Amino acid sequence: MAEMCRAALAQGVREIGFSEHYDLHAGEPCRDWFQPEAWWANLAECRAQFGDRLTIRAGIEIGEPHIFQAESAALLARLPFDYVLGSLHFVGPESVFNPDYFHQRPADAAYGEFFIELERMTRVGDFDILSHFDVPVRTAHAVYGAYFPERYEEIIRAVLRNCVERGIALDLNTAALRRAANVLTPGLPILRWYVELGGERVTLGSDAHRPEHVGMHLTTAMQIAQAAGLRYLTFFEARQARLLPMPDGA
Repeated sequence: MAEMCRAALAQGVREIGFSEHYDLHAGEPCRDWFQPEAWWANLAECRAQFGDRLTIRAGIEIGEPHIFQAESAALLARLPFDYVLGSLHFVGPESVFNPDYFHQRPADAAYGEFFIELERMTRVGDFDILSHFDVPVRTAHAVYGAYFPERYEEIIRAVLRNCVERGIALDLNTAALRRAANVLTPGLPILRWYVELGGERVTLGSDAHRPEHVGMHLTTAMQIAQAAGLRYLTFFEARQARLLPMPDGA
């Protein structure tokens, strides 16, 4: 965490959130790895060391929160998180990071099944931010090539309506911009649909699992968001949202 904080300061980032994974799916290789209290102690150390220069938020990324509702609620009762990310990493028993998921079915089936499950998750899950909206593209790009969300507009719009109605923010996730897919997730078409449906809550996420990725491509993410008609960035403290105008000239 300390390395990540130093990287944020070097990039001119003034607020950073740490969001460890909490994954309970039977197919998850890191299941039961998360140690909440030890993680929180590390976070507290960083706040003491960097807090005069960097705002440090406590987040948690819960995998499949609609499936593990009781377990998620128990975790959220243990520590005062600032925000909760909801992530979909599995469709049924299959991981969307496994190339076999895509080799075994055509693109429309792979993406379609994912978005159907995402609609269920956003209809049920108790979380503040929807992570990496169309994350399958990270792995699927090598199998199918270009990805066209317009092919799945109807079900994607249903997901977005759930987000608008439940006050769930969209994570402007830049991880796929540093991969072969070279796309923001979600990208411009989906963000335009979100705005059409009345959505305005978005957060910035470099999804940095390494210090060198902290803050990467966030300016690009803001430019795409502004092109879609979004005007605010959403910040969370104690699970309360605060919308601030997007910086000029982002």
